[in-house]
Amino acid sequence: MSAKKLSMGLRTILAVFTLTLLVTAASAGTLRVLRTFNGTDGASPLGVVFGPDGKLYGVAVLGGSAGIGTAFQLTPVDGHWTTKILLDFGNGGAQGIYPNGGLILDSAGNLYGTTELIGGGTGWVFELSPTADGPWTETILYALASSEGLYPQAGLVFDSAGNLYTATTDDGANGDGTAFELTLISGVWTETRIHYFDGTDGSSLKSTPILDARGNLYGTAFSGGGFGFGTVWELTSRMGGGSSEKTLYSFTGAGDGAGPNMPSGLARDSSGNLYGTTQSGGAHGDGTVFELSPRAGGTWSLTVLHSFNGRDGSGAQSGLIFDAAGNLYGETFSGGADNDGAVFKLTPPPTRNGTWTETVLYSFHGTDGNGPQFGLVLDAAGNLYGTTYYGGASNDGTVFEITP
Repeated sequence: MSAKKLSMGLRTILAVFTLTLLVTAASAGTLRVLRTFNGTDGASPLGVVFGPDGKLYGVAVLGGSAGIGTAFQLTPVDGHWTTKILLDFGNGGAQGIYPNGGLILDSAGNLYGTTELIGGGTGWVFELSPTADGPWTETILYALASSEGLYPQAGLVFDSAGNLYTATTDDGANGDGTAFELTLISGVWTETRIHYFDGTDGSSLKSTPILDARGNLYGTAFSGGGFGFGTVWELTSRMGGGSSEKTLYSFTGAGDGAGPNMPSGLARDSSGNLYGTTQSGGAHGDGTVFELSPRAGGTWSLTVLHSFNGRDGSGAQSGLIFDAAGNLYGETFSGGADNDGAVFKLTPPPTRNGTWTETVLYSFHGTDGNGPQFGLVLDAAGNLYGTTYYGGASNDGTVFEITP
């Protein structure tokens, strides 16, 4: 065979091989953009949640009439999704500024969230209630004072008694943020400070807390701790009132990761193990997925399940969710094929102490979204839903669906 024919044959084989790789990568997940924001209806959406009515609810931290955020609803209609603005945070800040923490629902279909600021100062906790038609009604449940903590960027969580919990990024007694509880007493929401962080146990709390069955609270701090790169913490209720704080892990900024920044919070399995992501650090400096497991004697041990390398994602600012088979799903803010972020899946090993397998379900390209960061939700069919902070036709963010 001539050298020319051999060269052509090799090029053909390489072309077919490359095409196979591209098809394989594309077949990992199919993306559909459900909503592209244009600024007037909101900008930079931060996550969605499913209501019992099958609709999606979320907040955009920017945009609207004054550029300070909106709350929205997406309704499936004959194969597409229609958008309704539930609230425009545009009344001179009187309704709140920058709803950074996402939304949760109660059993009656009311929505709850936090705003980072208000027109006259710090943030507050709000409730949105449906009306027969038109915008929803906003009720301010509690306005924060600087001594109680400032600038809440974390979302809320309910306990079984209907009390609300969240955290702040700043101020409090030591200037490093607080964790607090809101309790409804005689129709008035009353705040109880659970813990003042002091930097040694963490600082800048941006992660929504989670609760276990015993009422213990878990969360992350973006910075602070023993090495300055963030912590995972636990708050345990004490007999007779009050709580005790324990730092479960301090990130070193090296192979274990740095800057756990998960607005949607940690994930927890039935064995009590905690799962999350870090924004940087790891083997390639692009962040990690970690598991934190309780050990005898009250200690906890961290295992890095995956280190991002840029090509598969970088700068994760997303919590994780499980499916029924035990697979983990999450997002990275950047990295991926075009450095616009990615959605990934981690499959557990077939044997104990084995290696988790990562699959990039989708890499964003800007026009379909850029910067997915808040977290994902699953429907009953296994489809994933989330938001991107930027991208889309107006670069104001998108709501998307991915079918794995």
